[in-house]
Parts: sequence; structure tokens; C-alpha cells
Amino acid sequence: MDTKELLKKVRKIEIKTRRLSDHIFSGEYHSSFKGRGMTFSEVREYQFGDDVRAIDWNVTARYNEPYIKVFEEERELTLMLLVDISGSEFFGTQSGFKNEMITEIAATLAFAALQNNDKVGLLLFSDEVELFIPPKKGKSHILRIIRELLEFEPKSRKTDLGQALRYLMGIMKKKAIVFILSDFMTSGYEQPMRIFGRKHDVTGIRIFDKHETEIPNLGVVNMKDQETGEQILVNTASKKIRNSYAEYYRETVKTFEKQFSRSGAGVIQMSTEDSYVKKLLGYFKSR
Repeated sequence: MDTKELLKKVRKIEIKTRRLSDHIFSGEYHSSFKGRGMTFSEVREYQFGDDVRAIDWNVTARYNEPYIKVFEEERELTLMLLVDISGSEFFGTQSGFKNEMITEIAATLAFAALQNNDKVGLLLFSDEVELFIPPKKGKSHILRIIRELLEFEPKSRKTDLGQALRYLMGIMKKKAIVFILSDFMTSGYEQPMRIFGRKHDVTGIRIFDKHETEIPNLGVVNMKDQETGEQILVNTASKKIRNSYAEYYRETVKTFEKQFSRSGAGVIQMSTEDSYVKKLLGYFKSR
């Protein structure tokens, strides 16, 4: 992708996703994710209706008038986007590739965080950490994240979510809001997920294409594994093969749901044909 084409794509995604975050998601994002606590702001004279428990007795005694302590939410948060860029994300049929939807969702969340003056970071992973961008504020930083989501070429096409979680645990010392965007066609992340979920506010967004949930009966076809590159002839007329794949797919989905639930993490599941706007809004409102 040349520079002109890349900038055009970045601008297109910025216009679409920023409009969504400005008018729809910003308030929902703010109310869904709270700050780290309340910090002291000032003292002021007591007014009718104020909570008497907030009275500052030392200042009240000094001025012979009731004064209260005013606190405000320590709002600044860190949003981390963990994005799967393995080979299986480059699968799609009628409505586009999974990675295209992932990019738009990530950009929308990033702009919502920007509106709330939160820091945003990005971690791209396959079966290794491909790229880590430390959390920062600012529009130019968000645009850099979008550029990386659009043009980054992974070294590997395989998947290992556990590796990404262990890496982030080692560098993120404070609690963060973490969205993991993947199809979760992987395993072996159970233990790091349990530890990670206890420290951070985690949400898993599972993106899938409805045509990968089962193999249709098409006779003998040549299939390519997007993660290994291996090509094999598969007799899709075999009911045993179709049932075996369907069972494998169901098990990966069950693993995702079970492990995230056990870790206290949130779950969003959507196909490439769904409206991610409705899915995200529904999730924010349910929190």
C-alpha cells in the first residue's frame, strides 16, 4: 500500500469512527469505565442538601461556619487495545474481512477514549508480540494506531493469546481498560487470562464470519489454512468431517466464553454482518 492510498484509508476510517465516538460512544464509554477513585478537590461553604458526612470539621471550627470537602473522580484511564493480526483474521466472505471490522472497532474505541482524555495503547499479536505502542494521548497518536492497524505486516500468521497477555502483564503495572479483539480460534491462554483478568478491566470482542462456523457440502475442495499456509484436499461431502469441524469450532467458542467469564471479563460476540455500533452500545449500557 503506497503512502497516498494509506493516508486516504486512514482519513476515511477517522471520519467514520470519530463521528461515532463523538456522537454515540463518548458518553457511554465514560459512564461504563470509572476512574481509579475520588481525589480531594477543594473545600467550600456548606449548602442545603449537601451530605453532612462531607463536612470538614477543622475548617468549620476555624471559621465558625460549616464547610465541606469536595471530591472529584480521578478520571484519567488507560485504554489498551490487544489486536490479533494472525492469518485467520484475513478471512471474510460477503461483508468483508474480520480484520477490517476489527480496525474500525479499535479506532472507534480509541477516539472514544480520546474524547475522555484517556491514554490509548496498542499491542498487535500473532503467536508473538508483533508491535507494542505505549499508551499516550492525542489525535496524532490515535492516527498512528490506525495506520499500524491498516498496514502492519506480521512476521507470523499463527496465534498465541497467552503470550500477548504475559507480555502485557509484565509492563502494565496500573489497572487498565483492555479490549482484546480476535476470533479466539486459539487455546492455551487459560492461566494467563485468569491472572490478567484479576488486575485489569478486560473485554473480549470475538469477531467471526458466519461461513467459518461450519463446512458446507461442496464435494472435494482444496482448502488453505490461513495460519500455517498448508493446503489440503478435503472431502466436504463426508458428514464425519463436517461434524468434526463443527464440534471443534463449538469447543473454541465455549473455551472463550468460559475462560473470560471465570476471569470476570466482559464478552462481546459479533459476526462480520452485524452492526458493531449496536453491539458496543448494548454492551456499554449493560455494564
